[in-house]
Amino acid sequence: MLDPKGRVIMISGASRGIGRAIAENLYDKGYALSLGARDPGELRRALSGWAEDRLLCCRYVAEERASHEAWLAETLERYGRLDGLINNAGTTLPFSIEEGEEGELDRLWAINVKAPLFMTRLCLPQLKASGSGRIVNVSSLSGKRVRNENVAYNMTKYALMALTHGSRRLGWDAGVRVTALCPSFVRTDLTADATKIGRTEMIDPDDLAELAATVIALPNTAAVAELLVNCRLEDTL
Repeated sequence: MLDPKGRVIMISGASRGIGRAIAENLYDKGYALSLGARDPGELRRALSGWAEDRLLCCRYVAEERASHEAWLAETLERYGRLDGLINNAGTTLPFSIEEGEEGELDRLWAINVKAPLFMTRLCLPQLKASGSGRIVNVSSLSGKRVRNENVAYNMTKYALMALTHGSRRLGWDAGVRVTALCPSFVRTDLTADATKIGRTEMIDPDDLAELAATVIALPNTAAVAELLVNCRLEDTL
């Protein structure tokens, strides 16, 4: 396993849910973190007990490309290096084949696909320079099978899987390893209105965070391309 000491990880959507759980897990393990959030001041206040030398909170808005570039620049100015990128920020909107406005579809693509694509493009040179760079794309089992009418969300998560495998090919020879983390129902705000399964039966974000931490720490010789995580039996899996 790679030693976390001195390794720098960027996490988008770190204010709550899966992103927050991953941040807490990696901080406890000794990583230095650069956390992207819409309100970095609020996030910094929430994490006031964390060591200053291992925490940087920056403004990151998935739909705003300029915030991507500024976030990376602030990270490099603080730490001088980058070893991992976790593309966690994402959203869902009701959009089916039969109903939904084009603007909603565009927003889903901007947040769920274009943002991780351009963050990957920006960060890849630094991750290659690391020699053991890591990218974790927080996808979904909705990127592996279609089980509901929310086709736009499924489409974006399928696209994120394609980005994952394209990034793996591009970065492999330079030691970059890329993993798609594909959970089903996770107990976060995003699933607050879900009715197919009870809250207590959903995946705990802390357990998902431990899986993310594991693939980040694995050596170059033990790469995991896709990690499918479920809380209920599915015949297709």
